[in-house]
Amino acid sequence: MEGISPEARVRVEQTFAALKLRGVEPTYVKGRTEALTTILGMVPKGSAVAHGTSTTLIEIGLVDRMKAPDSGYRYLNSEWTAENDAAKRGRLRAKLSMEADDYLGSAQAICETGEVIGSDMSGNRQAFYAYGPAHVIWVAGMNKLVPALEDALRRVREVALPLEDKRVRATGGAGSYVGKLVIYERERPGRIALVLVGEKLGS
Repeated sequence: MEGISPEARVRVEQTFAALKLRGVEPTYVKGRTEALTTILGMVPKGSAVAHGTSTTLIEIGLVDRMKAPDSGYRYLNSEWTAENDAAKRGRLRAKLSMEADDYLGSAQAICETGEVIGSDMSGNRQAFYAYGPAHVIWVAGMNKLVPALEDALRRVREVALPLEDKRVRATGGAGSYVGKLVIYERERPGRIALVLVGEKLGS
């Protein structure tokens, strides 16, 4: 864990041990460049890849990489966003996301006790984290690490929600709210991986 303080190292090691017991495979990387390289190494070329809205994925360059014509992946988000009819677009998004080989995104909080917290207004990311795609990869900055579940729930409402609300309003939307709140307690081994990045990312 290059560049990490002794105190932070203890927190990360404790969190990783708890995550592994719950079936989540964690990896630590120093920064966003290494995060992108690590993720691309985890997703086989030719895979069908989808993701939810994620500031973190944008910040590490994953979205731009997937959009590139020479990415080597079948980028499912480009397929459903090309549909002009809103109702058809929603159904296509659900179908393609469910069928993805790898579904990527982030979480709002990661507990040192091993629980991971996800929250959405509509639930359109949590649905596929919870069920469907063969593999899920979460990417999160160190800012999302919290001691315990009560701290995670507080972070969702007092940190993540205000930032997301601001982001949505900046795009012309009406704002955001906590519509779905999911506590990921345990997963079958091999399905979900977490890439923890040693810097602040996302909300």
